[in-house]
Amino acid sequence: MTTVLIADDQPLQRLGFRMLLESQDDMTLVGEAPGGSEAVRMTAELHPDVVLMDVRMPGLDGIEATRRIVSAGDRTRVLILTTFDLDEYAYAGLRAGASGFLVKDALPEELLSGIRAVASGDAVVAPSLTRRLLDTYAQRLPAPGEPTDPALPDPRLSPLTDREREILTVIGKGWTNTEIAARLHLAESTVKTHVGRVLAKTGSRDRIQAVILAYDAKLVEPS
Repeated sequence: MTTVLIADDQPLQRLGFRMLLESQDDMTLVGEAPGGSEAVRMTAELHPDVVLMDVRMPGLDGIEATRRIVSAGDRTRVLILTTFDLDEYAYAGLRAGASGFLVKDALPEELLSGIRAVASGDAVVAPSLTRRLLDTYAQRLPAPGEPTDPALPDPRLSPLTDREREILTVIGKGWTNTEIAARLHLAESTVKTHVGRVLAKTGSRDRIQAVILAYDAKLVEPS
């Protein structure tokens, strides 16, 4: 059973989410927070598996609430939902530690699939944002062939073996486990083990955080 907390300042929006969640046999709504501060407090008290987090709320916004929830070190994962399909919210939310980002016009089945994916440790990003997210990080990197400073490696990469570094690189390229297994001639179970070790060693909460790390560490070059 996946426990869910709704954080949204719009009563009608909370009602819609509540009705959707209550229609599912594998989900339980444990609370509703009308603002970011209440979301942080209720998460600490209720320890839900997933928080559905609005971005624009009075007082403490959803980005800062996400940051506080994640920094508390609890097992709760945050799925950000917003009416605004704006890159700045997606990047800020993912940087704050959210495990996913969807716009509120997503279909009900997309939202439910997103909740289940985030609860199981996967990451979810709205399709309309995925390509732009990667493109934005690519723009921050040096052009192919441009020299970088090898004397300043990212310290988060130091615990990785050569194979794990390779796995992180292809995660950054957006490869799925199935694609990694096929292209690197590995069993999919072996890939899953490598991915798990990469996430643990780098302190990445999920695959999205690993993608961000791969771009930050310049393991992925612009195409």
